[in-house]
Parts: sequence; structure tokens; C-alpha cells
Amino acid sequence: MKIAFLGPQASFTQLAAIQLFPDEELIPQPNILDCFIAVENGDVDKAVVPLENSIEGTVSMTLDYLYKTSGIKIQAEAVMPIAHHLMIHPDCDLSRIEKIYSHPQALAQSFHYLDEHFKEIPKQDFSSTAAAARHVSENPDRNLAAVANQFAANLYGLKIIHRNIHDFEQNHTRFIIISKDSESYRNETIQVLGEKSGLLITLPEDHAGGLHQVLSVFAWRKMNLSKIESRTLKRGLGNYFFFINVVGKWESALYQNALEELKALDAEAYFLGSYQEFYLES
Repeated sequence: MKIAFLGPQASFTQLAAIQLFPDEELIPQPNILDCFIAVENGDVDKAVVPLENSIEGTVSMTLDYLYKTSGIKIQAEAVMPIAHHLMIHPDCDLSRIEKIYSHPQALAQSFHYLDEHFKEIPKQDFSSTAAAARHVSENPDRNLAAVANQFAANLYGLKIIHRNIHDFEQNHTRFIIISKDSESYRNETIQVLGEKSGLLITLPEDHAGGLHQVLSVFAWRKMNLSKIESRTLKRGLGNYFFFINVVGKWESALYQNALEELKALDAEAYFLGSYQEFYLES
């Protein structure tokens, strides 16, 4: 089985994918969109992509492509602790660092540390933490630094100069397994945190009380919502879709009828699946 993940090698997403699919072929992709395209085109069976971080919130690109990519289902969620380290090439002159690279989420999660210790040093976004580490390793003649993980430092031969620079100790990232297959992922060797269901909902034409009507569909059925996230449809101000998580399995007749009621309200509802949430090691 082929599994795509947000690469390159040594990304946090690869660390998650290794634990979820230890015996499968893992194929790095340069960005989140390419992960979705690989699944949509059938080049891979599944993909692992980041969905949310406890410090910086939802990864908006993942939500956008969940909405835009046809036939995609979520098979599982996985939560993993995240530790960011500042690293340089062994030949780098620490006193002359000229630029710090990393994924924008990692830079944001380490903002206070970087602002205090490297305030005047430019920070530049990279497609992933691992790509930033690789870039530093490939440019030993420059005094560059990267924010990445221990795996990346080992793989690319970098020296960690400051460990655990993230601003908050409780730094976790939530990943999802996506596929065109609706069958849920199961793994008896990994800790299960719970079960949930995912929905994408587009409201009917904007009118007073529209969101209230949609949420009432869940409220009177006593369906507990653990997440409600809005994203712009990119076709004008005030036009949004919503990503919603419902706690528990989507199995009772009451739940099935919720989709019919949403359609009756002229809301578009796409069921992403019912799946387990796992806890991974860092």
C-alpha cells in the first residue's frame, strides 16, 4: 500500500505516518495539495496531512482541500506531541546567523523564543520544517538556521543549539488520514482517544438565522459538536463553509436523518466519515 505524506523526509507528518503505517511504502509530497492530488488521482491509497495545532489552530490549506477535492474521506485522526529545536550546520558561525527557516506554523509556535533571542534575524517561511533543515544542510557556506525536529537534525547532519523552543509545553498537532475509501482505519497497538464524525456544511444563501437553523439540527438531537470551523468559499465576503466534528459514531437513525434535515434547509452537507482518534508518540 502506498501512503503519501507532507514531506520531505523527517517532517513531523512523516513521524506520524511511520507510526500509523509502519509496514507500508511512504511517499513524501512537497505540499499538502500534492497529497490530496495523489489520493484523488489514485497514485497512492491514502495520505497523512496535518489538520490542526494546539497553539496555532487549524491548518487552513487542509480544510480548503477537504472541501475542494471530490470523493475524499477521513479515515482517522492522530494527535502527536510536537517539539521544535533550533539547529545549524556544524560549520555555521552561531554569532553570525543571517536567516532562520521553517514552516510558518513552526515559526509562529516559537515566536516568543525567536523574538527574544534572534529578534533582528529575518525569518523565512518554508514548505515544511524538514525542508528547512535540508536547505540549511545543503548550504554549509552560509550561516543559516532552521526550526525542526530531532529526526531532521539526525537525518541532515545538523547541530541542535537550542532545544524545545516552542512557546507552550502543551504543543500537539492533529493529523488526519485521507482516502477515497470510506472504510475507517483501525490499529489495536496505538492508544485510542475516542471516536468522532466529520461533516462539511455549506449554508444556503445568507439570511438571518441561517447558521442557527443548521446548528439546531444537531442541538435538538443532543449531538455533541467538538469542533466548528468556518472557512471562506473564496467567492465573495460573507460566503463560508463549515467543518464540523460530531462526537461519537454516525450510526443511529437520528443521526442519518440529520443529513436529510440539513438538505431540507437548503444546506449542502458532505459526510467525511466516522473515525477513531489515536494518540502517537513524539
